[in-house]
Amino acid sequence: MFSPVTFFDAIYEYDDAEYVIFGAPFDNTSSFRTGSRWAPDRMREVAINFETYSPKYDLDMTDILVHDAGNSFVSVNIDETLEWIYEDAKQIVDDGKFPIMIGGEHSLTYAPVKACYDACEEKDDFAVLVLDAHFDLRTDFRGLKNNHACVSRHILENITKNYVSIGIRSGPQEEWEYAKNEGIKFYSNDDVFEMGIKEIIKETMEYLDSEHIYLSLDMDAIDPAFCPGLGTPEPFGMTDREVREVLRAFAPKTIGFDVVEIAPEYDNGQSAILATKLMREFIFAREASKKNK
Repeated sequence: MFSPVTFFDAIYEYDDAEYVIFGAPFDNTSSFRTGSRWAPDRMREVAINFETYSPKYDLDMTDILVHDAGNSFVSVNIDETLEWIYEDAKQIVDDGKFPIMIGGEHSLTYAPVKACYDACEEKDDFAVLVLDAHFDLRTDFRGLKNNHACVSRHILENITKNYVSIGIRSGPQEEWEYAKNEGIKFYSNDDVFEMGIKEIIKETMEYLDSEHIYLSLDMDAIDPAFCPGLGTPEPFGMTDREVREVLRAFAPKTIGFDVVEIAPEYDNGQSAILATKLMREFIFAREASKKNK
């Protein structure tokens, strides 16, 4: 792994760390706007903006055992890239550490999900929660099986059906029909608006009924009014606070996490700043839950 910059407050060596952040700078299957390959280092650059202390949790980031491993090597080929990222994520998990991937596009999520699943001793209890504007349920797109528009389909078919997606508001008719016919649990953003995020969280928690959840945050789940620097922005999305509520609620039950699909060239830094803040909120929430046990 390598990177020209690292998160300034990820100050621990790999051997001492509990959380290991790694970047995945790949966007070769992006279907609208490319540029998410720049997001990992952009998030590292803007992190200096934040104080290390969380008044909500009475925790300081510099006291949490976080290591930034830099960026995974990637290929121009998505299949090869997934193999390399899987190996990196699997090594982190096998070493007893918590993987946090920052993308990059959403196709990459399949690799750390599989790594966490393969390492999970209680596979019947493994679950996946995705925040996303899009279903990503195609079998292939533009001739590629592992296109970013297909990641959830492959997770459901190859890893687990204990799956929920929140924030959905875009997809062809075939994907909506497939989701309903297959009984895939999802909440549209109209559901979020009408039911309220707390009820969505409650129902999702009950549905997944798991202590081994992989949580994937595709930043286009968030309305582009809050987060304009995206590869595939979709209006009428979740608010930043709604997403924060989901992360805070599920962080204690997670075994892996990623943040993907920021395209930082399309704004003035606000999307990378938001993504970085949400990642930190996730770490704080998970660490606080351990402290309070």
